[in-house]
Amino acid sequence: MDLSFLDRPEILQVIFPVAYSPFGLPDFLQGSSSDVPTYPIEVEDGVNIRCGFWVAGKECPTILYFHGNGETVATHEWVAPFYIQKGINLFVADYRGYGSSDGKPTISNMVADTHPIFKGFKEVIRREGFRECIFVMGRSLGSVPAIEAAISYQDEVCGLIVESGSANNFRRLRDYAGVTGGTTIDDESPFLNKVKVRQITKPTLIIHGEYDEIMSVTEGEELYRSSGAEDKRILIILGAGHNDLMVMGQTAYFNAIEEFVKTCG
Repeated sequence: MDLSFLDRPEILQVIFPVAYSPFGLPDFLQGSSSDVPTYPIEVEDGVNIRCGFWVAGKECPTILYFHGNGETVATHEWVAPFYIQKGINLFVADYRGYGSSDGKPTISNMVADTHPIFKGFKEVIRREGFRECIFVMGRSLGSVPAIEAAISYQDEVCGLIVESGSANNFRRLRDYAGVTGGTTIDDESPFLNKVKVRQITKPTLIIHGEYDEIMSVTEGEELYRSSGAEDKRILIILGAGHNDLMVMGQTAYFNAIEEFVKTCG
């Protein structure tokens, strides 16, 4: 689907604030720690996305993780130990213009970049001798590339995890930004997460905050209902908003991911 009609400055500044901020990046959003192995993946000639890889062990399952729009690889340094404690490797991909990655992101290239990122990630796993037990996870904006990866490479993944994700993608933002030209994102658009998940039969876990102020909990519930997986699960973190799920429900959050990965891998 041609998404170029969404690649407008007034939309991109909202979707990718880190890359389009006029003030530059604060230190905590810069490149990842020197202690974390970083892997450049070429998504286009001369354009590399830099990914961080936190390792629990080569025999452990691995999550390919697409983060939210206000985060970078570097901001996952405090999160990664929780995955490692659960015996899960965490491979975090940035977007163009985020952290030390090249270029500028658009909605079109975010979706397109999913494919070289997934293939580059698989190459790292194979080259370095990791067990090929792979899950894809997306948080918030990251639900879009995560679901794109899951639907495109179902035979190569064990399951899909979506946290604080959208069922309807950018439909509300499109109205907010006043975009009237170009293709309409209707209720059955093949671009929508809720339409794509109907075709994903691999085990699926949806996690959402009860009081998410950015992506209503109804979005997570709609994703769950739309899922085509026989094994589908949903965890609503009571009292949590969009950005505090790991604080409000840390034990439930990571236990749900651990159980899902270990039973479906």
